[in-house]
Amino acid sequence: MVQSARSGPSGAGTFGVVFGGPSPEHDVSILTGLQAARALQGTGNARRVEAIYWTKAGGFVSVDAGSEAAAFLDGPPRGARELRFVAQPGGGFFFPRSGVLAGERRLELAAVVNCCHGGPGEDGTLQAAFDMAEIPYTGPTSASAALGMDKLAFGGVLQAAGLPVLPRQLVMPGSEVPAWGASGGPYIVKPRFGGSSIGIEVIETWPDVVRYTGLGGPHAARGMVVEPYQAGAADVEVAMRAHPVVELSAFARALRSDASNPILSYADKYLGGEGMVSAPRELPARLPDGLQKELSDTALVVAGLVGLRGVWRLDFLVDTASGQWWVNEVNTIPGSLSKYLWVGPAEKPFSSLLADMLEEARARPSARWGSAGADGMALRSAASIASKLAR
Repeated sequence: MVQSARSGPSGAGTFGVVFGGPSPEHDVSILTGLQAARALQGTGNARRVEAIYWTKAGGFVSVDAGSEAAAFLDGPPRGARELRFVAQPGGGFFFPRSGVLAGERRLELAAVVNCCHGGPGEDGTLQAAFDMAEIPYTGPTSASAALGMDKLAFGGVLQAAGLPVLPRQLVMPGSEVPAWGASGGPYIVKPRFGGSSIGIEVIETWPDVVRYTGLGGPHAARGMVVEPYQAGAADVEVAMRAHPVVELSAFARALRSDASNPILSYADKYLGGEGMVSAPRELPARLPDGLQKELSDTALVVAGLVGLRGVWRLDFLVDTASGQWWVNEVNTIPGSLSKYLWVGPAEKPFSSLLADMLEEARARPSARWGSAGADGMALRSAASIASKLAR
């Protein structure tokens, strides 16, 4: 027996915020999720917010939407209630029964804000589970999420489209130096699946590149990619969304707290107190005449190639001295959902960004399936399975 945990048609007015997850970016995801839950609560309307924490071990619990970050230092905070997730039609989140005769209570949600960074929350796994459970959610579809997380595949799509990207290659034990790297390093080595500068190293020689990728470890388990390191290039970022219309935020240039560090570090991005909101940056970025239009036009092309949904952040590498620039990567669920970039002429309150994302989640379903065409003809005309195995 299943009882509804909420009254009202289809959970109208009740929205979930999911954050955390078994990912190296677990802690940053908590910050984004709590900011989103707080912003939705403070909009002054009748919305009810359900904060759903995805633990490091992979379980789900319901927590107070007004929680502070410190409450999660040792795992689920006090008062957390266990949830069971079912990935099938009519499924979703359920409060387990609390008595012998009690039925499970389904948590009725009109839509979910996905604030999970990295790992299964951003690589298409959670998105596919939500699709199976028929839960509307914000952000990328499962296919777009998977493409955005895979640096090798994403770079290949951009290269095939004729966009400026640095050559990128998968590195395995025994890999030969690529033609573009024959003249020597430095090289930048990154986990194929991952983000936030975790596991990224700048390495001078090719033998050391191969040696580093063969060391193993959690970030190298699914492969490493390498590309030429551009010492003079700066990280320039822009956020974009497709609903209610396609729009770009202001451009920003990320700053390194330590000039001797060859890359923008995890600490630069996330350890300023509020996640990406407090990271050092030049906002708006001072870009040469004409460059911002080139980057804007390219961002729109990338949005079409990958399938923009929700609020994304696109990162470029820009060498202002030479005038060269390259598309680096897309972050389909960015830290703090890139609320800090919507300033100046593109200014939008965080609550408005979230409201539009939730509206898009319901208006633009991420997936639709059907069995049209499966009329049984192939089954009726088939011989026995045993005879097929004998062939």
